[in-house]
Amino acid sequence: MNRNPIIPFVVIMIFGIGLMFLLSFKGLGDAEELAKEKEGGGKTEEVAANPEDIYKQSCVGCHGADYSGGVGPALKGVGKRLSQDEIKTVVTKGRNSMPPGLVPEDKAADMAKWLAEIK
Repeated sequence: MNRNPIIPFVVIMIFGIGLMFLLSFKGLGDAEELAKEKEGGGKTEEVAANPEDIYKQSCVGCHGADYSGGVGPALKGVGKRLSQDEIKTVVTKGRNSMPPGLVPEDKAADMAKWLAEIK
């Protein structure tokens, strides 16, 4: 009637070793997928085409859906406070707590013009 106390530990050890091999093979498969993506065959990030889409994608979290502010300042009337060149600099290089690079350089002029027109 005495059971061998080592049996549960051996079963757990075998289960652990099997799981380790399974996860190793899974990682190898994932590594191959990552290598293919790095070569350019993977998914590409979709870039917004117009200023309003860029705003919805990058800015709405801090400046609000109605441009009234939140974490970031209100954007209503920003064209009265800043020139379009200043707005362009802010959206590309950041300012205070705003991080740089949220708007691509080639879209910065359009974004600055659009922001200056918000009332």
